[in-house]
Amino acid sequence: MAIFGDKLRQLRLERDLSLSRFAVQVKYDKGYLSRLETGKKAPSEEVARACDVALNARGELIAAAHADIAANRDLRPWQTAELISRIHKSDTDAITIDALHSTVFELGCEYAYRDAESLRNDAHDWLRRIAGMLRKPVGLKAHTELLTATGWLALLVGCLEYDMGLRTAAEVTRTAAHKLGEEAGNTEIIGWSHEMSAWFALTQGRYRDVIGPACAAQDISRNHSVVVQLIAQEAKALARIGESRKLRETLERGHAVLSKFPVPERTDNHFIVDPAKWDFYAMDAYRLAGEDSLAVMHANVVLENSVGPDGTIRAPMRRAEAQLTLGVAAARDGNLDQAISLGREALESGRKSIPSLLMVAGELDAVLEQRYSNEPETEEFRELLRSLR
Repeated sequence: MAIFGDKLRQLRLERDLSLSRFAVQVKYDKGYLSRLETGKKAPSEEVARACDVALNARGELIAAAHADIAANRDLRPWQTAELISRIHKSDTDAITIDALHSTVFELGCEYAYRDAESLRNDAHDWLRRIAGMLRKPVGLKAHTELLTATGWLALLVGCLEYDMGLRTAAEVTRTAAHKLGEEAGNTEIIGWSHEMSAWFALTQGRYRDVIGPACAAQDISRNHSVVVQLIAQEAKALARIGESRKLRETLERGHAVLSKFPVPERTDNHFIVDPAKWDFYAMDAYRLAGEDSLAVMHANVVLENSVGPDGTIRAPMRRAEAQLTLGVAAARDGNLDQAISLGREALESGRKSIPSLLMVAGELDAVLEQRYSNEPETEEFRELLRSLR
């Protein structure tokens, strides 16, 4: 599941550089670079940054190196799948199903602000509890309801695992959720499993792998709001590969689709797409495309919407990415102090999605390397980046 080596080789070949020529350019041994590309050797920060600069990767290789280090914490990637398997083989009654639906929904509402590991542990506790309770045979309808509830729980756990940098565990859990959605005949769960796949690919720099699945899943999910998030992931990938015209068309299409859905009664559940999320999607896409004025405009709206009437931060992950977006724009505009201040605040936030933050923080790191490589503030930011991974 290492992504740095694959990304390095892809970018090097796109620039028509042989390994020998590239080794001379970055001043690293050819054999060492070869081992990096094949995943036999983990990159250091220094080599990741040197390769990023040489290949003009805009922070992608920096983020990939940090993400690979974070993913090495993934010691039990099959844990969630084992629990789901135990539930899948059990029986239950209607009362348990109703309680499970309610619990899973409330857990989904805690996603935005609760510590990821703590929430994942609670979700695992529920999987264990259900596995221990479900013993009585049930009818087909009740069985389908159980598969549906467990599918939503698996989606939540998969998102939390990916937020924690546990790539293998997250993919295993996402695949289990997809299977549960298919068996339950629930196209919304299937759609979210595709959205997660697109999200994983985006934050790993596999942009072509975002566009195909995201487009294919939009037809399956057209009756559910997840289709909006699939369109947003498509737009972000288009921004990364430089398709500016298609980017704008896709954002306009996504906004039009979003407007057709009624405003949900509750917008705090992670798997409910509310109108306020659109500024977050547009902010990411425009920053990736280098259109800073539009990115800043949407980022400021995201910051405003992330705080409740009582001053409580209700969307810390969106807020952190908005701060990094403003930091990237400030660094490009020559304001180092503001860029560092915003970057520091974002990385020190409580609730984090490590892969998403690394992607944006990698962009800021790349700008700092290009313009302020010898400034002490740059090293200060990098120290925070190391702590994040």
